[in-house]
Amino acid sequence: MAIQFILVLNRQGKSRLVKWFNNGIYTASQKQQHITDIHRLILLRDSSKQSSNFVLYQNTMKLCYRRYAGLYFIILIDLDDSELSYLESLHFFVEILDVYFDSVCEVDLVFNFYKLYYILDEIYLGGELQDISKDKILSRLQYLDTLDRD
Repeated sequence: MAIQFILVLNRQGKSRLVKWFNNGIYTASQKQQHITDIHRLILLRDSSKQSSNFVLYQNTMKLCYRRYAGLYFIILIDLDDSELSYLESLHFFVEILDVYFDSVCEVDLVFNFYKLYYILDEIYLGGELQDISKDKILSRLQYLDTLDRD
Protein backbone atom coordinates (compact mmCIF):
# COMPACT_ATOMS: atom_id res chain seq x y z
CA MET A 1 0.00 0.00 0.00
CA ALA A 2 1.49 3.31 -1.03
CA ILE A 3 -0.47 5.83 1.06
CA GLN A 4 -0.58 5.23 4.79
CA PHE A 5 -2.81 8.17 5.67
CA ILE A 6 -3.93 11.64 4.66
CA LEU A 7 -4.27 14.48 7.14
CA VAL A 8 -5.51 18.02 6.96
CA LEU A 9 -4.44 20.02 9.99
CA ASN A 10 -4.79 23.68 10.82
CA ARG A 11 -1.94 25.72 12.31
CA GLN A 12 -3.08 24.91 15.84
CA GLY A 13 -2.88 21.17 15.13
CA LYS A 14 -6.62 20.51 14.99
CA SER A 15 -7.56 17.75 12.58
CA ARG A 16 -9.88 18.77 9.78
CA LEU A 17 -9.54 15.51 7.87
CA VAL A 18 -8.01 12.21 8.92
CA LYS A 19 -8.12 9.21 6.64
CA TRP A 20 -6.14 6.10 7.62
CA PHE A 21 -5.70 3.48 4.94
CA ASN A 22 -4.21 0.88 7.31
CA ASN A 23 -6.77 0.81 10.12
CA GLY A 24 -5.61 -2.31 11.92
CA ILE A 25 -2.03 -1.23 12.53
CA TYR A 26 -2.43 1.62 15.03
CA THR A 27 -4.56 2.08 18.14
CA ALA A 28 -6.50 5.30 18.65
CA SER A 29 -3.88 6.68 21.04
CA GLN A 30 -1.06 5.83 18.61
CA LYS A 31 -2.93 7.59 15.81
CA GLN A 32 -3.34 10.71 17.95
CA GLN A 33 0.34 10.59 18.88
CA HIS A 34 1.28 10.39 15.17
CA ILE A 35 -0.90 13.42 14.42
CA THR A 36 0.67 15.40 17.27
CA ASP A 37 4.21 14.44 16.22
CA ILE A 38 3.57 15.25 12.57
CA HIS A 39 2.06 18.63 13.39
CA ARG A 40 5.03 19.54 15.58
CA LEU A 41 7.50 18.38 12.90
CA ILE A 42 5.82 20.25 10.05
CA LEU A 43 5.26 23.43 12.05
CA LEU A 44 8.98 23.56 12.90
CA ARG A 45 9.95 22.99 9.27
CA ASP A 46 7.46 25.53 7.98
CA SER A 47 8.81 28.27 10.22
CA SER A 48 12.33 27.89 8.79
CA LYS A 49 11.14 28.78 5.22
CA GLN A 50 14.14 26.91 3.80
CA SER A 51 12.71 23.41 3.99
CA SER A 52 11.31 21.22 1.25
CA ASN A 53 7.83 19.74 1.31
CA PHE A 54 9.20 16.27 2.02
CA VAL A 55 10.50 14.85 5.25
CA LEU A 56 11.61 11.41 6.41
CA TYR A 57 9.28 10.15 9.11
CA GLN A 58 10.35 7.46 11.59
CA ASN A 59 13.10 6.36 9.16
CA THR A 60 10.61 4.12 7.33
CA MET A 61 8.22 6.49 5.54
CA LYS A 62 8.05 9.93 3.95
CA LEU A 63 5.74 12.83 4.64
CA CYS A 64 4.71 15.01 1.71
CA TYR A 65 2.84 18.15 2.60
CA ARG A 66 1.61 21.45 1.25
CA ARG A 67 0.34 24.46 3.10
CA TYR A 68 -2.67 26.36 1.79
CA ALA A 69 -3.54 29.43 3.87
CA GLY A 70 -3.89 28.07 7.41
CA LEU A 71 -4.21 24.39 6.49
CA TYR A 72 -1.59 21.71 6.03
CA PHE A 73 -2.44 18.89 3.62
CA ILE A 74 -0.24 15.94 4.56
CA ILE A 75 0.21 12.50 3.07
CA LEU A 76 2.39 9.69 4.40
CA ILE A 77 3.88 7.40 1.74
CA ASP A 78 6.40 4.60 1.46
CA LEU A 79 10.08 5.39 1.02
CA ASP A 80 10.27 4.17 -2.56
CA ASP A 81 7.25 6.15 -3.83
CA SER A 82 7.51 9.27 -5.95
CA GLU A 83 7.22 12.31 -3.72
CA LEU A 84 6.40 14.68 -6.56
CA SER A 85 3.46 12.65 -7.82
CA TYR A 86 1.91 12.59 -4.36
CA LEU A 87 2.63 16.26 -3.81
CA GLU A 88 0.84 16.99 -7.07
CA SER A 89 -2.03 14.75 -6.02
CA LEU A 90 -2.44 16.87 -2.88
CA HIS A 91 -2.58 19.97 -5.05
CA PHE A 92 -5.13 18.26 -7.29
CA PHE A 93 -7.24 17.41 -4.22
CA VAL A 94 -7.18 21.05 -3.13
CA GLU A 95 -8.12 22.19 -6.66
CA ILE A 96 -11.14 19.86 -6.60
CA LEU A 97 -12.14 21.20 -3.18
CA ASP A 98 -11.72 24.75 -4.40
CA VAL A 99 -14.00 24.20 -7.39
CA TYR A 100 -16.55 22.15 -5.46
CA PHE A 101 -16.85 24.55 -2.51
CA ASP A 102 -16.29 27.68 -4.63
CA SER A 103 -13.11 28.93 -2.96
CA VAL A 104 -12.72 26.44 -0.13
CA CYS A 105 -11.86 27.51 3.40
CA GLU A 106 -11.44 25.76 6.74
CA VAL A 107 -15.08 26.36 7.68
CA ASP A 108 -16.21 24.44 4.58
CA LEU A 109 -14.18 21.47 5.73
CA VAL A 110 -15.56 21.60 9.26
CA PHE A 111 -19.24 21.90 8.35
CA ASN A 112 -19.16 19.66 5.26
CA PHE A 113 -16.90 16.92 6.55
CA TYR A 114 -19.11 14.17 5.11
CA LYS A 115 -18.72 15.68 1.63
CA LEU A 116 -15.01 16.01 2.19
CA TYR A 117 -14.72 12.27 2.73
CA TYR A 118 -16.56 11.32 -0.41
CA ILE A 119 -14.47 13.79 -2.40
CA LEU A 120 -11.40 12.16 -0.90
CA ASP A 121 -12.70 8.72 -1.87
CA GLU A 122 -13.14 9.86 -5.46
CA ILE A 123 -9.43 10.66 -5.65
CA TYR A 124 -7.77 8.23 -3.22
CA LEU A 125 -9.21 4.79 -2.68
CA GLY A 126 -7.68 2.08 -0.53
CA GLY A 127 -4.38 3.89 -0.23
CA GLU A 128 -3.90 4.37 -3.96
CA LEU A 129 -4.41 7.31 -6.28
CA GLN A 130 -7.71 6.50 -7.97
CA ASP A 131 -8.62 9.10 -10.59
CA ILE A 132 -6.99 12.29 -11.81
CA SER A 133 -9.58 13.57 -14.25
CA LYS A 134 -10.99 16.77 -12.81
CA ASP A 135 -14.02 16.74 -15.10
CA LYS A 136 -14.93 13.14 -14.23
CA ILE A 137 -14.59 13.73 -10.51
CA LEU A 138 -16.59 16.95 -10.54
CA SER A 139 -19.36 15.35 -12.61
CA ARG A 140 -19.56 12.42 -10.17
CA LEU A 141 -19.70 14.85 -7.25
CA GLN A 142 -22.47 16.78 -8.98
CA TYR A 143 -24.36 13.51 -9.46
CA LEU A 144 -23.90 12.61 -5.77
CA ASP A 145 -25.25 16.03 -4.83
CA THR A 146 -28.42 15.37 -6.85
CA LEU A 147 -28.88 12.09 -4.95
CA ASP A 148 -28.31 13.90 -1.66
CA ARG A 149 -31.09 16.41 -2.40
CA ASP A 150 -33.69 13.75 -3.24
